[in-house]
This record gives sequence, structure tokens and C-alpha cells, in this order.
Amino acid sequence: MHDLERTLSHGVVQHDLPTAEEPTFPQLTQAGSHTDAYLETSPSGLVLAREAEAPVASHRHGSQSTLVSARQHHGVAADVEKGAAAHGDDAKLVTWKVDDLENPRNFSTAKKWVQTLLPTLLCFMAGLSSSLITGGLPEMAEHYNVSEEVITLTVCVFVVGFGLGPLLLSPLSEMYGRRIVYIVSVFLYFIWTLPGCITDSVAVLVIFRFLAGCSISGVMCNAAGSIGDVWHVNERGFPMALFSGILFISPCLGPLLGGYITIRASWRWMWWVLFIFGGVVWVFTSLTLVETYAPTLLKWRAQKLRKETGDPTIVTEQERQGRPLAEIAHETLLRPLVMLATEPVMMCMSGYLCLVYGLLYAFFFAYPIVFMGHGFDAGQVGLCFLSILIGIALTSVTAIPLQERYYQRQVVKHQGHPPPEARLPLMMACAVVLPVSLFIFAATSIPSVHWAGPLVSGIPFGFALVGIYTAANTYIAVTFSDYSASAMAAKTLARSMCGAGVTMFIVPMYKSIGNLWAGMTWAFISLAMTPIPFVFFFYGAQIRGRSAMASAS
Repeated sequence: MHDLERTLSHGVVQHDLPTAEEPTFPQLTQAGSHTDAYLETSPSGLVLAREAEAPVASHRHGSQSTLVSARQHHGVAADVEKGAAAHGDDAKLVTWKVDDLENPRNFSTAKKWVQTLLPTLLCFMAGLSSSLITGGLPEMAEHYNVSEEVITLTVCVFVVGFGLGPLLLSPLSEMYGRRIVYIVSVFLYFIWTLPGCITDSVAVLVIFRFLAGCSISGVMCNAAGSIGDVWHVNERGFPMALFSGILFISPCLGPLLGGYITIRASWRWMWWVLFIFGGVVWVFTSLTLVETYAPTLLKWRAQKLRKETGDPTIVTEQERQGRPLAEIAHETLLRPLVMLATEPVMMCMSGYLCLVYGLLYAFFFAYPIVFMGHGFDAGQVGLCFLSILIGIALTSVTAIPLQERYYQRQVVKHQGHPPPEARLPLMMACAVVLPVSLFIFAATSIPSVHWAGPLVSGIPFGFALVGIYTAANTYIAVTFSDYSASAMAAKTLARSMCGAGVTMFIVPMYKSIGNLWAGMTWAFISLAMTPIPFVFFFYGAQIRGRSAMASAS
């Protein structure tokens, strides 16, 4: 936090707010820069808008101005004037009261953990659903009388949905709250999964699989925000580490569970398990999940106060500075694409995320090819993914804590404002480990070499996978702190398209050039990308300085 700017007469302390640290702030649906009305408290629960906004207009640039609209050239002053015209100079912003029990940050520790574990459970279900059916793809292809490439579409289109869904669902959560997005997303996923249990048409299966992927992506783009809603910045370390681990643990468990379900029951039961699990989780979360998004909660309070008092000037910051729907659509759909095409940081870091995400989904198909060559069945192939889980666990208990210790030293060194590059040492180390793991996997993947070689290679791969993802993801968010919602949508779209594309060519690739050179291809690609985090660590400040959207520090 920067030094305090000023204290308002109503008791709200005004800060220069780091939006990178606070997912509470609406970015896609609010036009002006943020006050701290969503976070701070006041005795009455109300503060004069002109007082809250004055320091922002004076001290902050128009960081929330739109990329694709003329509003970008007017800055914050125009946004504040527009809000004042709409609600009058005497508009009052709703804030939390002191020790407000409805404030998610004031929940009991037990309630905070419940509201953290529920979105994490939903993400576990989403990740599991993306890969569980890989345990029975050959049997499915035989039943539907189609090629392996055609049946692989059931995985491909689901991951495509992961990338496209957030473009629509991210602004909806800002407009209507997180809980309704969770409940509707999971319910639609539950419905769209049913055809897989009963249909005999592969076309129907693929279509509804795509719809299921789009729907369940709503939980993926909201879970991190939900954790930020209830935990303060200095409390989020372990909850976020748990959430990040689940993102990779659940897909790795999918082939294991799917393989044994297919062996012990039938491939149809993979779909029934997903359907039943989705229904149970939907009922459970519908009953226990509460709204935690501060702008939505305060909006509900403002509506109640307007109704009780008849005072139309009681509003939230989001209501006062809201964007038109057409502008929200432009922000949501165009800015991520522009960032991917014009920002060097986004290109390189998203490219690295595409690599690790693509490798994860490539292994869902490469592992069966390699290990079935040693006589493994589908269940035993699934067990091989446990080596990747060991690597993920090692990263969580060793490398990530070391990275956090380094980062805290940089916080002190830079007086509370470390550069984004302070997040990169973990990625630098893992960028070296990744090609080593892939070279080991490639060299030992031929049938004449003992299966222990490719099995053990999964440990350093899992280690590098989570380390690179965590560091690159954080670096993107901090670098584009003023546009973090668009940045997250951009990297999610890119990585999902890559992960989906890999599933379609990985099997033909192994068949065409063999296990050794198929694996070597990925190893050489990862080796070529190794310098990326080192370049940004040493020259990131200069690169960001030439960017139109990256933060200067």
C-alpha cells in the first residue's frame, strides 16, 4: 500500500489501491478508478462520493479506462463527472460498517475456509471432468465405430469451452455476483453431462461436451476471486497454494479413476460418475455457498437503503461509474485479443503457459502409448500419473515457500513495492528443470528401455509444471494490474486453445515419428523457451516501460 492520501470526514481512509492485489474491484463493468469503498469501513456505512473520488481523480491516472472506446482519452475526471451527473453531487457511497458481520473479510475462520473449499471443490470437479474420460477413449471409439481422432474431440472441445466461457462469464460475475454464476454454471454442466451417459450419437456427445466445458468454466474464472473476497492479502498464501495445486492435481487423477472405472464397470460409468458427482456437488454448493463479492453485497445493501429511505442518491461505486453493456462487451471480447497480439509480456508468458498446459494434456495421450507398450492396462497407466502428483507436492512444500521468502525480502528492499520481476526466480529454476524432465521422458520412452525411466521423469515434470504456471500467472497479473481481468482472460483463452489443439495431433505425432522423436520435439521446444523468464528478470522493467498497458513498477 502507498502512504495514506487523506482521511474523509465520514471516517473512510483513502488509499492509492493496488488492483493487482484485490480481485474485489470490478474492472470490466466499472469505468473509473477505484476508491476503497469496497474494502474500508465507516461509522455510518455511507460516505460522500465527491470526497471519496476527489483523491482518486487527483492522484491516479485513468487505469480503468477502456481500451476500445474513446473513454480512454478522457481519464478519470470524465468518469467522475459522468457519475456525478447521474446521481448528483450529494451522492453517497455505501461502505462496510465497523465490524460489519456481512463483510466477507469479517467471517469466522471456519466460515472463510468453507467458502474457500467450496470453489476449490468446484475447480476439482472441472479439472477431473476434463481428463477422466481419457481412461476409456479406446472403448468409446470402438462403441461409436469412429477413429481415435474423432473420439478425442470429446476432450478437445471441452478444453475449448474452458477458454471461451470466461469471455462471457467473467463480466456476469461482476454484474450479478459470484454465487449465481457458480450455481448456474454447475447446473448447466450437470445437465450437459447427461447425454454422455445415454447417447449413441458421437455428434451429440461432442456438442454437449463443448457446452459442458463452456458452462463449468464459470467456476474456473471465479474461484481465485472468491478466495480474495474472504482473505486479506497477507492471509492468502496457503488458500491460494491449495487452489493452485488442485488445478493440476484433479486432471492428473482423471486418467487413474477413468481407467479403473472402465476396467471394473464400463466406459459408460465414467459419464455416470461425472453426472452423479456434478449433481451432488451442485446440491451441496447451492445449500452452503454464500455470496462473497463485496460490490454485489454492497449493491444489495444500497438497494435496500434506497427502498427504506426513499433516497435515490445512495449508491455503490459500481452503480455510479458503471459501463454500458455494449462497452462491457467490447472490453470483454476485444481487449484480451489485443493484449495477446501487441504485448510482449503477454505473448511470451502466455506462450509458456500454453507449453505447460499443452504438455499436461499431451501426457494424457502420450502416457498410454508409452506405458501400454510395456503391457500396462488403463488402470496401471493412470497410476503412472501419480509421479506427476509427487512433483507437484514437492514444488508446494519446497520451491514455492522459497520463492515467497525471496519475494518478502524484495518487499522490504523496495519499501513495499517490489517490481513484478521479483516473482520470476521460481519460474527461472523450473524453466531449467522442464526440458531436463522431457529429455528423460523422451529418451526412456522406447519399449526397449525399462518403464521406470518415463515414470520417474514425471516427478521433475510435475515440479516444473506448477512452478512455471504459478510464477507466470502471477507475473501476468501484477504486470497488467490495471487490466488484470482482461489479462487473465487472454492467457486462459490462449492456454486452453493450445491444450485443446494438442489433444488432436499428439497421437498421430507419436504414430508418425515414434516415441523417441515425438518426446524430443517437446523437449527441444521447452529448451528453446528456457531463456524467456531470464530475459524478463533482467530486462523486464525496460520492456514494461515501452508497453501501453503494463504497469511501470
